[in-house]
Amino acid sequence: MTTSRPHHQPHYQLSHLEALESESIHVMREVAAEMRRPCLLFSGGKDSIVMLHLAVKAFAPARIPFPVMHVDTGLNFPEVIEFRDAVVDELGLRLVVASVQEAIDRGLVREERSGSRNRIQTPVLLEAAEQHGFDALFGGARRDEEKARAKERVFSFRDEFGQWDPKNQRPELWSLYNGRVHPGESIRVFPLSNWTELDIWSYIGAQDVAIPDLYLAAERDVVERDGMLYAVNAFVEPREGETVTRRSVRYRTMGDANLTAAVESTAATVQDVIDEIAAARLTERGATRGDDRVSEAAMEDRKREGYF
Repeated sequence: MTTSRPHHQPHYQLSHLEALESESIHVMREVAAEMRRPCLLFSGGKDSIVMLHLAVKAFAPARIPFPVMHVDTGLNFPEVIEFRDAVVDELGLRLVVASVQEAIDRGLVREERSGSRNRIQTPVLLEAAEQHGFDALFGGARRDEEKARAKERVFSFRDEFGQWDPKNQRPELWSLYNGRVHPGESIRVFPLSNWTELDIWSYIGAQDVAIPDLYLAAERDVVERDGMLYAVNAFVEPREGETVTRRSVRYRTMGDANLTAAVESTAATVQDVIDEIAAARLTERGATRGDDRVSEAAMEDRKREGYF
């Protein structure tokens, strides 16, 4: 007498990065299916680079079915702008540039004494979104970056004034997303919500994603100011009493060149950066963004006004 053995199906399980990738791609496809005119914010920073890489995967072999937009403060690192333009050309994307400097010149916004253009980006972003009729904007924010961003939904509703109310957001049970909006309203979409800085770098390494060289350590001229190291460039000149030194530094985040500090590092490869981030105890913004040190509520105040 013969007995049959049960047939065991092979066990298939996604890795941590594969699960994050799958979730983000699902979000992007959901937006493309639900929303009339989405747009992806692309600054040339690591988070938006990964987001764009995921968009390419989500819609391959077709092209990405929406444009990309950069809110250009006019204070960007030149290397990042060059990288942005090279990627856009390579992928054949339509790039919308919303210029803060142009908005200042025509009186839409006014330069702040602090030198930060963070807050005045908001009216420029909202105006560009209205002009182009964008009803969904992809942003690369992660919940581990800052307290206010941890309050966001994946689909974050904005009213007809582009404003965010953290107490009036839609439930997202079982990863079901509600993209219904009335004319003038919009959705901010965060496909990287469940990613961490370490996940971003691990994914960049695993996928061999191109990044600006500023993210990797090199010998650079810097000045120490308010406990942070700022590279000497067109936007940062040594003040009286400051000494220019040459140190091995890199950037954890790409904000405006006049207010984004570098960190001392010898991480000259992506794997080196992964090892360094795994041991880090400060968030990238807390460690390097001078414009985010105003108060703990500064980011939430800007988000309520319409900022990402």
